[in-house]
Amino acid sequence: MTKRDYYEVLNVSKGASKEEIKASYRKLAMKYHPDKNPGNKEAEAKFKELAEAYEVLSDESKKGMYDRFGHQGVSGAGGFRDMNDIFSHFGDIFGGFGGGSIFDDFFGGSQTRRRHETGIRGSDLRINLKLTLEEISEGVEKEIKVKKFRRCSKCEGSGANGYNGYESCRHCNGTGEIRHVSRSMFGQFINVTQCTHCDGEGRIIKDKCEECGGEGVVKGESKIKVEIPAGVSEGQYIPMRGHGNAGKRGGNSGDLYLYIEEEKHKVFVREGNDIYLDLEVSIADAVLGSETEIPVLNGGDVKLTIDPGTQPGTLLRMKGKGIRHLEGHGRGDQIIRVNVFIPSKVTGKEKEMLKELADSENFKPKRPGRHAHGEKKAEKAGKGFFKNVFG
Repeated sequence: MTKRDYYEVLNVSKGASKEEIKASYRKLAMKYHPDKNPGNKEAEAKFKELAEAYEVLSDESKKGMYDRFGHQGVSGAGGFRDMNDIFSHFGDIFGGFGGGSIFDDFFGGSQTRRRHETGIRGSDLRINLKLTLEEISEGVEKEIKVKKFRRCSKCEGSGANGYNGYESCRHCNGTGEIRHVSRSMFGQFINVTQCTHCDGEGRIIKDKCEECGGEGVVKGESKIKVEIPAGVSEGQYIPMRGHGNAGKRGGNSGDLYLYIEEEKHKVFVREGNDIYLDLEVSIADAVLGSETEIPVLNGGDVKLTIDPGTQPGTLLRMKGKGIRHLEGHGRGDQIIRVNVFIPSKVTGKEKEMLKELADSENFKPKRPGRHAHGEKKAEKAGKGFFKNVFG
């Protein structure tokens, strides 16, 4: 069957503003709402047609595509599974003052909304997850034990002892809301608050589950496997939706947040995706050059050549031996920082050998200083300066 023009469905012109489109949709949706037309399949079809049209025309991008190419330009729009999907998708349209609905006046308060919302959402949990530098470098799968409230298996989270364990809340008459009406010279005001006796559910438990005492949750422990990608850093976190505490009396579970902690490494220091290793060499090895073995982060040792005349503080870079980039290709480097070892104690023989080396020209460092002719030039320049200043 050929789809009707969306502007015709919503009874607006092509030049209608967002506010006009929204107002028309609210008016027509209220007219064809299923709760106002129980069992009327034609009204239900029109209600869905309205939702599909509004989804397109209320979105500037989709509206532009529809204006240019018609229904073919927005062929993926309007994929609603059922009425609950429509209500969830357009909750802001149906929402009225104080959290009520535009259909409250027709259907007795907020029972339509409450029909699909029960229980109290569980709280979120936070776990600090310690990782070694090796685990961060390559990524790792972890199995985590989480102590939390889980859904009671006996009552399946309802908190009641069987289907007849509930009764309507007498304080809110089953609506889940308390309305306070006040009048002033400006008119009548209605303040809507959640009922504290039933926590907004509209019902209370008269026959509580013996296992959970009516809460719908019990203390327990669960094991969760999680893939930690390579390259994560201290302070980053991984959200795990629905793995927090179970909600009371059938409510949705909270979320679990895994915060990354880096364990201090015995050898390496991390800077971004590069890792640093301090290597001490003797004076002889620094002067003459040498070959030594050093550890690498991903395991094992490799040979490293120290060139003759290597100076203290020299950085030697090993490409691609660092940490893998997070959600990317390649990896950082391993950088070796060369330090020359200076002994604090020497023997008498060693002292004599060092004294001989100290007299050698090659072992005398070049110190900053002025040559004789430079000193004379500086002295002459200084006299000229004072002469110019003081006459």
